[in-house]
Amino acid sequence: MNFDKRRTKYHGIIRALSVLVVFVLQIVFVGILAQVIQQYAVQIYFAVEILSVMLVFALVNDTDYNQQFWIVILLLMPGFGFILYFFWGSKRRNSALNKNIRRIESEMCKRLTQDSVVMEEFAKIHPNKIQIARYLEKEGYPLYKNTRVKYYPLGDDMEKEFLHDLEKAKKYIFMEYFIVYNGDWWQRIVKILQKKVKEGVEVRLLIDDFGCLMMDVRNLKKDPRNKGIQICSFGPIDRRFTAMSFNYRNHQKITVIDGSVGYTGGINLADEYINKIVRFGHWKDTAVRLQGEAVWSLTNIFLEMWEESSQKKDKNPMEYTPREIPAEDSFVQPFAGGPHRNPNNPVEGVYSRMINKARDYVYITTPYLVLDGKLLDNLIQAAQSGVDVRIITPHIYDKWYVYMVNISNYGKLVQNGVRVYEYTPGFIHAKNMISDDECAVCGTINLDYRSLYIHYENGVLLSENEAVLKMRDDFMETLEQCEEIHYTEWKKRPIHQKIVQWILRLYSPLL
Repeated sequence: MNFDKRRTKYHGIIRALSVLVVFVLQIVFVGILAQVIQQYAVQIYFAVEILSVMLVFALVNDTDYNQQFWIVILLLMPGFGFILYFFWGSKRRNSALNKNIRRIESEMCKRLTQDSVVMEEFAKIHPNKIQIARYLEKEGYPLYKNTRVKYYPLGDDMEKEFLHDLEKAKKYIFMEYFIVYNGDWWQRIVKILQKKVKEGVEVRLLIDDFGCLMMDVRNLKKDPRNKGIQICSFGPIDRRFTAMSFNYRNHQKITVIDGSVGYTGGINLADEYINKIVRFGHWKDTAVRLQGEAVWSLTNIFLEMWEESSQKKDKNPMEYTPREIPAEDSFVQPFAGGPHRNPNNPVEGVYSRMINKARDYVYITTPYLVLDGKLLDNLIQAAQSGVDVRIITPHIYDKWYVYMVNISNYGKLVQNGVRVYEYTPGFIHAKNMISDDECAVCGTINLDYRSLYIHYENGVLLSENEAVLKMRDDFMETLEQCEEIHYTEWKKRPIHQKIVQWILRLYSPLL
């Protein structure tokens, strides 16, 4: 291990330990404060409980499920529960952050205009799916044609073309990722970025500060070799223990090159995503490459989060419009969402509508199956209506506690006709949904509470292009490496596992 990698690993460990210390301090502080509160009279105790419940109803404005979760916490842990909510659940829709993102987003939507002819054409071809496209257009994300799409069933498949596209950049490179880790792949990427800067290419890198906890971001910025690369962190980890948040992270993954080529999907910039190293077995992840008009929406989604993170507004965003537009008949609709949109979050809205509009089948891959009541009901109702609903989750997990919640959700699903499978070679990180050979979504959106309501996410709705069928075929090929979950076997879980899973399900919005 060379000196740079040792320093990066050391710095990452220090940052992780700092976060752990702050987390422990939060717990200790909450515990002490809760004990003090509970020393008051019984009347005060009931007043605090009533006030807490009223405040949660007033402040938690994303879903009924989240309201119910926090009310249960308040009733089970009086005093302590409200302070817990203050630290980890109180960043609501009208926080300063979300107000600012909505302001920036409203300006962005003015630059994204819908060609009515394209929408009318889609309506004629897919009258059953037009509601999905119209919904996204109403939320500010146009439907495009003239966009070429390529689907990558593995990060390994994307690696070479991704680097080649970076090498070809002439004007600018925008990159936005939840995780960047200093491995072999990142070293090859950063060398290209350094070279491009010297050639006069504008290079911006936006990372999530918590997702890049193990990355020496400070050294990355100070490294003279990276001079000219604009690096910005979303949601810097605040050292004040009252302000640090594990929630509301930027989980988006976007690369835009010269406005004409864009990448998105589940793949972060770390070696395990392209199977350069083994982590949780074979890593199955997916992505799409867009070329053409639809890249303009990806560019604007990036610029929105960049402006929020850097607090710098681009003087002329229109200079980043696509330069190469191929003639293609496929339909492509990039979109994004986050807690600033709750309770009408497009990332949740697309998934719900995809499931509800399915007639023949809906196939889903997700690493996390942490479902609220609404999505669980949607899946079950689709299956009970005769739709072939299948879900693939990992057999080798990255987070044991989330895997326990995955397992706990299997029972009700398979009992009601949903077929659930586990990918046995390793960890499946792909976030895909395919329906009826007509449309598909590839993006960053997990089938869990965090992605659907708490994190900032993005995806692409695809239709009438080869990528949809390739995603379907990839799903069916992946099934051959999976084990199906059966209800009779699921019921035989050890009693201690059932208890742990029941407890963890109570806390699923925090997982």
